[in-house]
Amino acid sequence: MVEWFLSLTGVQQALLGTLFTWFLTALGAALVFFFKEINRKALDGMLGCAAGVMIAASFWSLLAPAIALVEEAGGIVWLPPLIGFLSGGCFLWGVDKLLPHLHSGFPTKEAEGVKTSWQRSVLLVLAITLHNIPEGLAVGVAFGAAAAGQGTATIGAAVALALGIGIQNFPEGAAVSIPLRREGLSRAKSFFYGQMSGVVEPIAGVAGAALVILMQPILPYALSFAAGAMIYVVAEELIPESQAEKHSDVATIGVMFGFALMMTLDVALG
Repeated sequence: MVEWFLSLTGVQQALLGTLFTWFLTALGAALVFFFKEINRKALDGMLGCAAGVMIAASFWSLLAPAIALVEEAGGIVWLPPLIGFLSGGCFLWGVDKLLPHLHSGFPTKEAEGVKTSWQRSVLLVLAITLHNIPEGLAVGVAFGAAAAGQGTATIGAAVALALGIGIQNFPEGAAVSIPLRREGLSRAKSFFYGQMSGVVEPIAGVAGAALVILMQPILPYALSFAAGAMIYVVAEELIPESQAEKHSDVATIGVMFGFALMMTLDVALG
C-alpha cells in the first residue's frame, strides 16, 4: 500500500490526501444522524483543537520548508516567506469580504460578504467552506513540494499535514450539519450540506500540487501563501468562535492539544 502510494504522482497524492480530509468532514457531518444538538463546550474545545492544528501546520509543514528552500537557493531568506504569508492573508481577507456567508448562531441579517438573497442554510455552509480552501491548498502544495524534491519537503510531512487537517475537519463537519438540523432541515439534507463544505479541499489540493510542480520557483511563495491563509482563518474565525460562549479554558486547552498533536505528527512523520 505504501509503495503504491509512493509510486503516484504528486497531483494524485494530493488528490487522495484531500479526499481523505473531505471524508473526515463527511464523517463529522454524519453525527447529525445521531444527534440534534451538539454540546457547546465540546464544540468550543474541538474548534480550539482545529485552531491549534492549523497554527502548528502553518509553521512546521509550510513556513519552515519555505524558509529552507530560500536559504538553499541563496536568496533573501525572509523575503519570499513574508510576501507569500501576507499574500495568503490578504487573499482570505478579500474572499471573506466578497463571499456571502453566515456563522452559526448569528441572525441572517449579520451575514458577511456581499448582500444576497441566498438561503440561510447555504450561508452557513459557506462559512465553513471559506476556510476549507486554504486547508486543501496547504495539503496540495505540501504533496507538490515533496514530489518536486524541493528542500526539506517530504512525503511524510505532507501525509502528516493531511492527517492533521483531516482530524480537525471532523468537528467542522458536525459544526455545519447539526446547526442545519436545528434550522429545520432533514437529517439527510443536513448531512449533504455538511459534507459539501469540504468539497473545495480536493479542488484546491489538486490545483496547489499542479501549480508548484509546474512552476517550482514559486514554491516558497505558495507554501507561505497557504500558511498565511490558514493563520487568517484561525485569527478571524476559529479562536473568536471558540471563545464566544465563555468556555475559554476548554477552548484554550483545545488549542494547546491541537498544536501539540500537529507538531508531533509533523516531526514524527516528516
